[in-house]
Amino acid sequence: MSETRSDGELLRAVAADADRRAFEELYRRYAPWLRARLRGRCADPSVVDDVVQETFLAVWRGKARYREEGDVAGWLWRIGSRRLVDALRGDGARGRLRQAMARLRHRDEVSAEDRVLAGVEHGDLAGALVRLSPELRAVLQATVIDGLTTREAAVLLGIPPGTVKTRAMRARKQLREALA
Repeated sequence: MSETRSDGELLRAVAADADRRAFEELYRRYAPWLRARLRGRCADPSVVDDVVQETFLAVWRGKARYREEGDVAGWLWRIGSRRLVDALRGDGARGRLRQAMARLRHRDEVSAEDRVLAGVEHGDLAGALVRLSPELRAVLQATVIDGLTTREAAVLLGIPPGTVKTRAMRARKQLREALA
């Protein structure tokens, strides 16, 4: 009977020995979860599948190094979400809006934030969001659109939870002022 290795043990085996079994176990453990999370940000399943593959390839090839800080899921999410941003970057604002609209069509219950975003194509809200600094937009993306908790957003963004709260407060204030 084999014992289940911890995430840290699996990652060390992949990094140090290119242990294929450890990599496969890590993939089986986290790929479905990562795929489900990425689908919340991107309605195109082929883009999501590509991003999941690129994320795990980065781990296998050693381009992404786990520093044993935080949990492995948060670390993989950080890699995957950055890869997704890179994949969608070419689409620009229209592509992101199409992704948001596609997400809305696939949900039974639509949140207030999604209804507002769906109703704005080139209006004041879109302009106000674009004028936010990248740091503030990232916090809004993580907490409002992705629905992450402050703690999850902190792990994803690699900043302390207090900083997430402060940036969210600043972003909301700037949006209120811009839309007043």
